[in-house]
Amino acid sequence: MSSSSSSSSTPSVLLNTGVQMPILGFGTYKLVGPGDVFQAVDAALVAGYRAFDSAAVYRNEADVGRALKELLPNHGLTREDVFITSKLGPKDQGERAMEGALHSLSQLDLGYIDLYLIHWPGTQGLVVADQHNPGNRAQSWASLEQLHAQGKLRAIGVSNYTPAHMRELMQSCKIPPALLQVEFHPQLGQTELRSVCEEYGVCFQAYSSLGKGELLTDPVVTEVAKNCECTTAQVLLRWAVQQGVPVLPKSSNPDRIKDNAKIFDFKLSDTDMDKLSAMDCGHKYCWDPSQVV
Repeated sequence: MSSSSSSSSTPSVLLNTGVQMPILGFGTYKLVGPGDVFQAVDAALVAGYRAFDSAAVYRNEADVGRALKELLPNHGLTREDVFITSKLGPKDQGERAMEGALHSLSQLDLGYIDLYLIHWPGTQGLVVADQHNPGNRAQSWASLEQLHAQGKLRAIGVSNYTPAHMRELMQSCKIPPALLQVEFHPQLGQTELRSVCEEYGVCFQAYSSLGKGELLTDPVVTEVAKNCECTTAQVLLRWAVQQGVPVLPKSSNPDRIKDNAKIFDFKLSDTDMDKLSAMDCGHKYCWDPSQVV
């Protein structure tokens, strides 16, 4: 992994678009209201985060965009120094995808979006078994491809797709997805999805690295943290990045934001890595896309 730019020492991963993406990103889920967003984004920039992850359904795109526009100059940074991800809401899946993506662009108001994802393989208002889901996904992807060709979305990808959804997309797309973002932590190793991504040259990115906080008190994680003299959150994040998997920790607490960024100055031993990986039991803490046709 090479360092992305002189402005940040955070390691990065190379996307299939030829662009470097920081391996550490800041998640903004549940950050609502200009005050909270501003404080968290400021703390993240101070801590060295250069990637920020939002979504239409988070209802904070406008606040995130505004905070960055105001804060970047204060930190001696420009728009080009940060990597912004957002996502198409399930309510806009299908014929409203173009409108939904353009809405995200105007809400963020940062000129372009570095990475834009289809947030969910299903469609809001349709049951998971509805046969319209595949067609809606294909239509959304075609709209994203169009905006990618125009340079408005620098890279496009998907979130919460299963191996079957990924294979379907790879068969029909003109532009392959740059990235797949899914739940990933020691209890959910996602072996099949990771090999599908490897096969197709798609970057595999983790969300919910801490298992919605549940894994912070897990005895195995606690023991590893004690041996490494670091926090359980740092152990869980390090476990992913040490495998080359980008992470998106989220917090509104400035101290935690700072701590979560300190995952590049220590290494987990092979034994610790194996101990953590052995926790895999297929457990999902978040939504389960496996039933969506």
